[in-house]
This record gives sequence, structure tokens and C-alpha cells, in this order.
Amino acid sequence: MIRALLMSALFLSAGSASAETMKLAVTTSFENSGLADILLPQIAADTGIDIELIVVGTGQALRLGEAGDVDAVLVHSKAAEEAFVAAGNATHRREIMYNDFVIIGPGDDPAGIAQAGDATEALARIATAQAPFVSRGDDSGTHKAELALWNAAGIPTEGDWYRPVGAGMGAALNTAVGMGAYVLSDRASWLKFGNKDGMSILFEGDPAMFNQYAYLPVNPARYDHIKAGAAARLEDWLVSERAEVLINGYRVADEQLFTFNAER
Repeated sequence: MIRALLMSALFLSAGSASAETMKLAVTTSFENSGLADILLPQIAADTGIDIELIVVGTGQALRLGEAGDVDAVLVHSKAAEEAFVAAGNATHRREIMYNDFVIIGPGDDPAGIAQAGDATEALARIATAQAPFVSRGDDSGTHKAELALWNAAGIPTEGDWYRPVGAGMGAALNTAVGMGAYVLSDRASWLKFGNKDGMSILFEGDPAMFNQYAYLPVNPARYDHIKAGAAARLEDWLVSERAEVLINGYRVADEQLFTFNAER
């Protein structure tokens, strides 16, 4: 009996010692979607890793990785991610899941973007109508995607109609709702957002609005405190069948928010 109690105590002690905390910088859209609430408890149960989320825009997440302030990042701006890897800040880039961007606007759709044939035309209609457009303006993945769309359309973001807020997705959506303005959002954040107040998705479906999320472990050669082992175990979990089931199965209002597409 005493031996059994001792073995149990040793087992519990070893289990506690094996638990590890790592820092993961993630986009506000990932956290706002509610998916983190589904994944993190299962990651802890399966791997013994407690994830400390640092929720910021993609640009800030990559800067945290460059400074060695986090062990890995999960973001959504491919060009910025590839530059991050090329600069030696991450060992590699691993695609995990995707959704898409949508343009939200007021029900009366004053710029008529619901009739647009593609994203370029939708933005051109907003600019021509001088209809208010709220931009995150925060160097996030969503902001980078928005600027790329304006650039592709050849439209300068100037004038009183263009309103950068320098804030996360939730704040940008609240501002757009309050103003009756158009705004670009990732689909997951919009579906999870509660304060819709007559706003809806008015334009979607252009391949240019594809939104890929990728995992980048920070290069341990840059900083000896980086928890490379934990980052590798987390990556293995994120591309596992268990992660695939949870990511594809996560729904809000009966709509799937993300699609798993990691290669094994």
C-alpha cells in the first residue's frame, strides 16, 4: 500500500514536472473566432504544453518573434511570413488552415458592392461613392490583405471616406457598425461577432480574398531561451488528425469557420 502511494506521488510529480509553458503569438482573428478556446485545452491534454497566447496583429506577432519574445507565431500574411523565414527569424513556415475575407456593409449597400463581379470592382464602387470604409490600420494580416486589394485595384486610400482605426478586428467591426461603414473582415471574426445591427456580408468569393494561416517556430539559433522542443511538439499536434477534426468541426451558427489544409 505504502509502495503504491509512493509510486502514485512520483507519477503525479513527474506529470507536473513534464508540463511546459510556451508563448505563441497569434492574430486577433484567431482568438476572436473562439477556436483557441477549443484547441488549447486539447493541446494541453495531449501534449502537456500550456500555451500562453499573445494576441496581436500579424505585424506585431512577427516583431515579437524577431525579438525572441515568443517561441512561435500563428499568423496570416504569406509575404510577410516568407520574409520572416528568409531573414532567419523562423526555421520554416507550415500552413495549417484557411478561411476567407469578406466585405461587410450596411443593409442598404449605398455603394452597390453586392453587384460587383470581383473584389477590385467592389472596392472601386466604394471609392467612387465615397462611402465610409473602416480599415484596421494596424499592420495586421487583415490590414495587409486589405491594402493589397486596394493596390490591385489601383485605388489610393485617401480622403475622409477612408477611416483607419489602428485597432483589432473587434474594434474595427464595432466602429464600422456604429458608422454604417464598409469593412474587410475575416469570415470567422464576423460570424463570431455579436453586434451586427443591420450589417451583413455584401461581397465574398473572390479568390484574391483567400486567407491562409501558417505556423512559424522561432529560430532557436537566434535565442537560446526559445523553447524549440515545445514548439516542435505543438507543430506536430497542429498537423495531426486530432487537430483536423477539431478545426474542421468548429462551427458558429452552423457555419464552418476554418478549413484544415496542413500537409503531413
